[in-house]
Amino acid sequence: MIKRAGYKKHVEEALGRSRAVALLGPRQCGKTTLARELVDVDSPNYFDLEDPASLMGLADPKMALAPLKGVVIIDEVQRRPDLFPILRVLLDRNPLPAKFLILGSASPDLLKQSSESLAGRLELIEMDGFDLSEVGQKEETRLWVRGGFPLSFLAKNDGDSFSWRNSFIKTFLERDLRRQGIDIQAVALHRFWTMLAHSHGQTWNAAPFAASLGISQPTVRRYLDILTGLFVVRQIQPWYANIKKRQVKAPKVYIRDTGVLHSLMGLKTEFEILRHPGCGASWEGFVIEEVIHAVKPDDVYYWATHQGAEIDLVFFKGGRMYGIEIKRAGAPILTSSMRIALEDLKLERMAVIYPGERRYELHKKISVVPFETISGGMKGMFGVRGRLD
Repeated sequence: MIKRAGYKKHVEEALGRSRAVALLGPRQCGKTTLARELVDVDSPNYFDLEDPASLMGLADPKMALAPLKGVVIIDEVQRRPDLFPILRVLLDRNPLPAKFLILGSASPDLLKQSSESLAGRLELIEMDGFDLSEVGQKEETRLWVRGGFPLSFLAKNDGDSFSWRNSFIKTFLERDLRRQGIDIQAVALHRFWTMLAHSHGQTWNAAPFAASLGISQPTVRRYLDILTGLFVVRQIQPWYANIKKRQVKAPKVYIRDTGVLHSLMGLKTEFEILRHPGCGASWEGFVIEEVIHAVKPDDVYYWATHQGAEIDLVFFKGGRMYGIEIKRAGAPILTSSMRIALEDLKLERMAVIYPGERRYELHKKISVVPFETISGGMKGMFGVRGRLD
């Protein structure tokens, strides 16, 4: 079993400083397993709202929750939105006898309710599947091919992993969305999600999706926002610099988990992925997710101009802007896009990440670094220490 020590520490620290903590993420990413390391599932302080016994126990929620002390866990809290006003009352007690860890499957309703009822009382933590720091550098390829969902990554073989991911996609569309209160035909959303996978890493354009699906562009945009809100899709917004060049203003769209991406594209093994035209885009998305996990940036963007200059990722850390360019090539070279981005964006430094083993300099502020340096965070990629390293 792979321990989620980093997330556990993060949650414990958050509970130490906040009255309530929401641990959000897609189903099957490991939230419940982590919560059960903090509070025993048989404890009176543990409520799973998919368990009929827990639902009965919360028939009168204030009566059930008020006497409890220590850490109280409520799993799948979005199934009972009426709990939020009661939690607000309980969290305003002084002294505070109990703190609450609430788990949710990334429901937009959960975020809306929490922002309205628990503003200033709730700290949000987003949880993903496994990342490279948890599984180790030797498992890089398996993590890329299978993705980070624990049951997919830990499957006996690629075939079993592929079957699990297909079942996950089917269940997500046919059951989980309805439980979130989202009433969209599973067939239509599956087709959209598949089209999105084949456009992975590209700038968003609603028109071809709307034309292919026979629906309006606002409806397509709603589909995209739903999948983004459920943490299975990432939209990276463009950075707009104060320069004279015309800059791209549409977001780039990525399937967050590469295992799910490969399943939607019908790719089961590394052999199939390496021979697919989408291999480079898949690896780019994989690297972006790992960078975000390792660096924990304040904000992330990409940058592009209509003249062709582009950089895959720019982010802020400690008030300074850094750049990431991703090249699945043997020996990346200095390009005009890199020079333009460095100058126009006033970047502190830029790292060009590639799958090789040698580190070398292209410019006094641009380094080509192996993928494995990501695990070293800011220091590994840029040679500087970040605030959270």
